[in-house]
Formats: sequence, C-alpha cells, structure tokens
Amino acid sequence: MKAHQKNNHIIISDVFPRDGIQNLEQLITTEDKKNFIKGLVDIGMKDIEVTSFVNPKLMHQFYDSKEIANYSLELAEDYNISVSALAPNYIGAKNLYDSGLRNMNYVISVSETHNLKNINRTVRQSIDDLKYIKDSLPDLNIRLVLATVFGCPFSGYIPTDLTIDILNKASAFGISNVTLCDTIGVANPHQVKSILNDIMSLPSNFELSLHMHNTHGMALANIHQGIISGIKRFETAIGGLGGCPFAPGAAGNVATEDVVNMLHRMGLNTGIELGKLLTILKSINNIIPNKINSQLFKARSYSEFNFYQESNNG
Repeated sequence: MKAHQKNNHIIISDVFPRDGIQNLEQLITTEDKKNFIKGLVDIGMKDIEVTSFVNPKLMHQFYDSKEIANYSLELAEDYNISVSALAPNYIGAKNLYDSGLRNMNYVISVSETHNLKNINRTVRQSIDDLKYIKDSLPDLNIRLVLATVFGCPFSGYIPTDLTIDILNKASAFGISNVTLCDTIGVANPHQVKSILNDIMSLPSNFELSLHMHNTHGMALANIHQGIISGIKRFETAIGGLGGCPFAPGAAGNVATEDVVNMLHRMGLNTGIELGKLLTILKSINNIIPNKINSQLFKARSYSEFNFYQESNNG
C-alpha cells in the first residue's frame, strides 16, 4: 500500500453531503447542500463525497444530484480539490459520468444478505456490474466501497475470506482504490489490525481507506489502529451524521471534528482548520436541528491551550 503524501499527513474525506443526509426525513434544499459543500472547502477539506446518483424515487434526498455535481466540479477546479459521488449501478454511473464527474464510489456489501437488501442484487451480480462499468467507462476513477467488512446487521460475523475474494476479483479488472467499511460500528482495534494485515499481505497493491461508524464508541480507537497499520485516508462525516438505511440499530459515521481533533493532538497533519469546522457545525445544527452526534460539538474544546507543542497542523 502506497502512502498518499508525506508520512505525517492524513487525508480526511468528508462524506456528509451524501452519506450524512441520505437518511434524513427532512428534505435538504439544493442551496443548503451547496453551502455545506462550500463550507467544507473553506475549512481546508480536499476530498468530499458530494452526492449520490441513486434513483431519487428510492432516496428522495438526491433529487438534485446533477446540479450538485456541476456546482462541485466548479469548486474542484477553483480550489484544486477532489469531489466524488456514489453510484449503485451502471445507470447511476452513466448519469454520474454525464454530469462531468470522474470520481465514482461503488458499494458492494461483503455480506450476501446485506447486499440483497441494500442494492437488490447478489454479490456476484454487483461484481459483474462493476466490471461492466469499468469496461464501458474506462476513464472513470472508481473506488470500491466494501460494506459490512467488520460485521453485518443480519448475518453477524463476516469471514475475512469473503472480503479477500471480492478484492481479488475486482483487482483482476483493474480496481485498486478500496474503502473498507464498518457499516454497523462493531469493529474493534484487534479486528482492524488483523483484517488489514490479511489484505496488505495480498499480492495486489490496494490503496486502502477506512470508513468507521461509532455505534459502540470504538471508531477513534479503530482509526488509531488503522494509522498504526499504515492507512492514510479515512472517510468521516461532519457532525457524526449519516449511515446506511439498511443497517438497523447502527449509529452515524464517526464525526469529522472528533477525528481531526484526535489527529492534530497526535501531531498529524490534515490541513483542516478545526476552529472553522466547529463554526460550520453550528450552521448545520440550525438547518438540521438535534441531529449532531460528536464529542467536540457537545464538550469544551480547550482550544485556548496547546496540548501538542511539537505539532505542525497548518
């Protein structure tokens, strides 16, 4: 696995504009979505998942995916950032491609049961669909997002061999960017270490990211273990919002602000301005009241003190 940048730099990819709002009953206006994305850019976020090209009849929040994509592409050009969107199938991928986006996130659940409930197809069908997308749209940058790697809400324990089987099949047709998801937030650091060791020992050279949920309060510990294991990119959501609609009982994504706070105190660099991030949280709370779930939003930040004198988190 290759390091993305210098050793002390960690890439944070905020998925709030897509994952963070997909389960909300409240319909978020296009203007508010644009403001959310621009706010993330203003705090120094360089990697943002901006929308989903799913059927809006199934997920009403994404009625404006093309407009959000167009706006995000303008920001990407002006601020030299990476923007991506999720697509669940070839139709979504083609719509994403036609919008001008070239970075796509494609989800496959390692759990057969969860994949059927979430995507309405078998794992084998999802792999075949992914290959068809790769062959049909060769200049599309595809990130394979593997859900339920660490546990399934319907099947429980997921053998790592199932994850490795999907990775080997995807690698055979050129997929190398992969996000491993703790969809229901049940992972523990020992498990994270073990699974990463198994995957990193494969002959294929995957660029791995982690996407953790905080159901059992271990997301930060799991991210810390990921860093020890060599992971340089993590997907988070400002405010700790979001989650899979087919993951009953799971908490939201790990909060961007909690992760950034931990990383900065460890002397690692994210390029994100934490003070500005906390200001954005207040705006989000005004629009989406009583949904934010993060420690730093609820507690005193102690920002007047320097607990990490040797850090350089510019």
